Amino acid sequence: MKLKKYITLFAALIALLGTATLSYSFWDNGSKYFEIAKNMSLYADLYRTLDENYVDKIEPAGLMRKGIDSMLKTLDPYTNYITEAQIEGFRMQRTGAAGNIGAELLLRDNYVYLAAISQNQAAFKAGLMAGDKIVAINGTSAQNRTIEEVQQILQGQPGSEVKITYLRPGAAEEKTVSVIRDKEEGNSVPHFDMVDANTAYIKHTTFTQNCSGEVAQALKELQSKNEVKNLILDLRQNGGGLLTESINMVNLFVPSGQLVVKTAGKTEEWRKDYKTQSEPIAPGLPLVILIDERSASASEIVSGTIQDLDRGVIVGKQSFGKGLVQQTKDIGYNAKLKLTVSKYYIPSGRCVQAIDYSGKYFDGKSNLPDSLRKAFKTRNGRTVYDGSGVAPDVTVDKPELSNITKSLQENFLIFDYATLYRQKHDSIAPPTKFVFTDADFADFVQFISDKQYEYTTESEKLLAELLKSVKEEKYSDKVAEVISRLKTKIKEEKQKDLQKFKPEITELLKLEIISRYYYQKGKVQATLNNDENIKKALALFKNPAEYEKILKGSAGGK
Repeated sequence: MKLKKYITLFAALIALLGTATLSYSFWDNGSKYFEIAKNMSLYADLYRTLDENYVDKIEPAGLMRKGIDSMLKTLDPYTNYITEAQIEGFRMQRTGAAGNIGAELLLRDNYVYLAAISQNQAAFKAGLMAGDKIVAINGTSAQNRTIEEVQQILQGQPGSEVKITYLRPGAAEEKTVSVIRDKEEGNSVPHFDMVDANTAYIKHTTFTQNCSGEVAQALKELQSKNEVKNLILDLRQNGGGLLTESINMVNLFVPSGQLVVKTAGKTEEWRKDYKTQSEPIAPGLPLVILIDERSASASEIVSGTIQDLDRGVIVGKQSFGKGLVQQTKDIGYNAKLKLTVSKYYIPSGRCVQAIDYSGKYFDGKSNLPDSLRKAFKTRNGRTVYDGSGVAPDVTVDKPELSNITKSLQENFLIFDYATLYRQKHDSIAPPTKFVFTDADFADFVQFISDKQYEYTTESEKLLAELLKSVKEEKYSDKVAEVISRLKTKIKEEKQKDLQKFKPEITELLKLEIISRYYYQKGKVQATLNNDENIKKALALFKNPAEYEKILKGSAGGK
């Protein structure tokens, strides 16, 4: 009977795999298919046995979902199971056609909070503010929900209504508002301006539908009012999006017919070349693209292709390293599987994927080591490497935040103080003129005086290890006493950390407060004058010889 079941499963698998499978030799693949059939049978038997014998009642769909999710986690973070209930939200999220409330979310204390509000979007119009705790959505409790779950519920058809019950810090009662979902349009370019007499700056945040058109429109508007001789395109913190829009973005700067990216997968279906389709709007405009460790996917296609074609200079930090392409496949019962089907390769031939999730070349968890990375050449013969994102031509290191500042952030104290500040002050000076004063900082110190923000310094960690070694090696108690006195002295010095690191804490407080009044646009405006990446870009534009030297490969670029 068992053998019959195996044969039936095996036959079903052959039928499901289709005619393409039949081109393979049974002797080459039969053992593989038998292994699949055997394990499917084991899985079904285990599932049935649990259902029939487990002491508590088992919810079949939930159990299966956990099993599927655990299985897919062994592959890569981008291969996911999508239920029927999630399909519409997933489709709209990918195309940028989702109706949403225009807010960023954060998770704390088992609730989702509004972390930031988009100006003139749905949440803004409904009177919601950053810092508000979402208590319920459409009458259903939002407690113990993940950010992804809340996002999914908040998304829907543009023009549809969602009722949000929220609690504002300091308020005695919860309130409920009706929010009319907006279509997410025109949000990929929160700010554009001239940063000097001849240099345009465009901040781009996400690759949604027609975002390349938004960048083009911003550039044209700046050109209509100024003599634009240079452009800074800021892709920092840009996690990517639509592949087609990355191609269109490159097409703004390079001619029609240029290969931008090619994909290569297991089947012919996923092997494609993608080229620019139209004439560029800025073919010769000197270009600097800013990237950082959170620039990923489509951002890396744009920055990597511009680098490979020697069309512009890349400034900033090494990008994230996502060179995988996903597609969705129907798997029955109106569900889908989003799975990685190919890798993408930019014009030099390199793939920027940093982690080999298969573990074939490394451990499948960490970035590929330098010894396994391959060298490629740009159009002008510059050497670039695969396997680790896009390396900037000019590196600008970001200063590491102090332990106390990290702790203040992680415990939401900077965030909470900005929320309180917004409630106390109806308005502030424009972003470029707002000053967080010494009196404001003293007020912040008072605000956190009864709050928890413990942190451990590197010195304390080293002393703890030393004390452990001293005890293990049975040194005298006098040595341990010396170490204890050092620990006490360090704790005394830590009391001064608020003043010692006041400048960096003040800057974060200032930006968070500005975002409460002027939103993302204001936050970007406030950082421009002191942005080391922009300073480096402007220096390059003022020294055309250096700019050209980098593109020709005769400068270090560091």
